[in-house]
Amino acid sequence: MKMGNYSAMTEFFLVGLSQYPELQLFLFMLCLIMYVIILLGNSLLIIISILDSRLHTPMYFFLGNLSFLDICYTSSSIPPMLIIFRSETKSISFIGCALQMVVSLGLGSTECVLLAVMAYDRYVAICNPLRYPIIMNRVLYVHMAAWSWIIGCLNSLVQTALTMILPFCGNNVIDHLTCEILALLKLICSDISMNVLIMTVASIVLLVIPLLLILISYVFILSSILRINSAEGRKKAFSTCSAHLTVVILFYGSALFMYMKPKSKDTKASDEIIGLSYGVVTPMLNPIIYSLRNKEVKEAVKKVLSRYLHL
Repeated sequence: MKMGNYSAMTEFFLVGLSQYPELQLFLFMLCLIMYVIILLGNSLLIIISILDSRLHTPMYFFLGNLSFLDICYTSSSIPPMLIIFRSETKSISFIGCALQMVVSLGLGSTECVLLAVMAYDRYVAICNPLRYPIIMNRVLYVHMAAWSWIIGCLNSLVQTALTMILPFCGNNVIDHLTCEILALLKLICSDISMNVLIMTVASIVLLVIPLLLILISYVFILSSILRINSAEGRKKAFSTCSAHLTVVILFYGSALFMYMKPKSKDTKASDEIIGLSYGVVTPMLNPIIYSLRNKEVKEAVKKVLSRYLHL
């Protein structure tokens, strides 16, 4: 394809799951309800972590970052997706597609690093409880959160730029619900070996290595918990870790399926359903999981709600 044709590419058409028109209204309502739950649940977690002084700890600082990240991530993808579900044309501008990809990829990459940071925080809290306030001081945990955002954003900027500067083959139909990088790469008619190499390296650095660090952390955490003599102490330690571990399983399970499995020629419906789980279901479940599995969060929620309901 000539560069002149590439410069004329001004929009894309998102046709993911369009082969199931009877599902469009159902998916619209389902995603809308989930989005409202995501906004309310994650906003509530951020508010209580700010208002309740008992939650002014590294763990809840990271949790507040995770909630803010989930709000931003879903806000970059769900509203355009809702428009696509109800639109006849199902189009998105070239710039809009690039922005959606850079935001979603950046925030997804940030979450990978942030979950590993949260695992390290739990490791220090349980395996070195006496030194925890010294090790996880404010300077360290703020820097750890900041670098999570920086690494994720840099990865996204590099991958998005290297994708969008390549020539497309005239086909501007994306077989996906959002401007997802894997679906977009299928439309490029030049050599994408460099893109694949960078994506593979990024997947190893941002998916596999953080996951290994999380697993190693939990091996030490589990070993320390089993050595706790008090049954109440073991229960409390398990409760603080089980919520994070559940979120890790949900997030990394869908992410590894999307980015590390062997790629077939065509995008399958199963890939798009997993994409919905990765981009919608997991952010919705995060605040629910942390609320149900954490006594401090439940008490803080009751305290904040009772304060404002009696105003």
